[in-house]
Amino acid sequence: MPLAEKLYSQTQDYWDFLRIEKQVSPHTLSNYQRQLRASCVLLGNAEITAWQEVDTTTLRWLLSQSHRQGLSAKSIGLRLVALRQFFAFLVRKGQLTVNPATGLKAPKVGKHLPKNMDAEQIQQLLNIKSDQPTDLRDLAMLELMYSSGLRLSELQQLNLGDLDLSNREVRVLGKGNKERILPIGSKAIDALQNWLTLRPQLQPQEDAIFLNRRGTRLSTRGIQLIMKKWGQQQALDTPLHPHKLRHSFATHLLEASQDLRAVQELLGHSSLSTTQIYTHLDFQHLAQIYDATHPRAKRK
Repeated sequence: MPLAEKLYSQTQDYWDFLRIEKQVSPHTLSNYQRQLRASCVLLGNAEITAWQEVDTTTLRWLLSQSHRQGLSAKSIGLRLVALRQFFAFLVRKGQLTVNPATGLKAPKVGKHLPKNMDAEQIQQLLNIKSDQPTDLRDLAMLELMYSSGLRLSELQQLNLGDLDLSNREVRVLGKGNKERILPIGSKAIDALQNWLTLRPQLQPQEDAIFLNRRGTRLSTRGIQLIMKKWGQQQALDTPLHPHKLRHSFATHLLEASQDLRAVQELLGHSSLSTTQIYTHLDFQHLAQIYDATHPRAKRK
């Protein structure tokens, strides 16, 4: 057995722990598996046969090799997080006495402001005129994501019992299995009602709100492709992906309300610092107004 495969085979208990005990999302699990598998290849090249042989110096070498391979600072940071969490698991199981990743710092990532759409672009996107069941389904997904700021995974996992249209609410299960109740706007309510009326035509096989043509739950990849298609079909000048609608929801709400705490609650962020990135977006908007209007800011 190649050394990389031998190392990776020693991680199987960890995946069961993440799936069953931690109940991490499939997306998080896939990310960690990808990062540890890539780490196994590098460690195998260094003829390391067991995780107990890895020390802090080895990890510094591994991260530098990752950088040489062209990995971005963000990806290297994710690799370090995946390794640190795995070693913490080994310490917990008594297979290691110390975590060799403790104290290692990820490379600094340049601050990236999420791109959002303005109100006119949102209007252009949501101006879908069709009576086809799948088109009405797609419109309901778009309206709901923008109306309530859902994550892609939250939208994909919704079941019929999570909707309370009479009270204009939706119950979602976010990161860390934290449940929150979110309001639904009137446009999204109308779109959902239109879709749910036609949903039986897809011969549902389960309680998922959003179904594919086989009557089963749409996958996250399926939703991504649907949104990309509508971004092109509605002639947006920028690619459309699910997070762009969530970013737009947060930005528009913050600009109108100036209530960072409320936006934090609606987004399901555990830390206010995560939400504060949107204050940079808001400041950017204000700075543009300042540059365009202040007598002493105008350039000749």
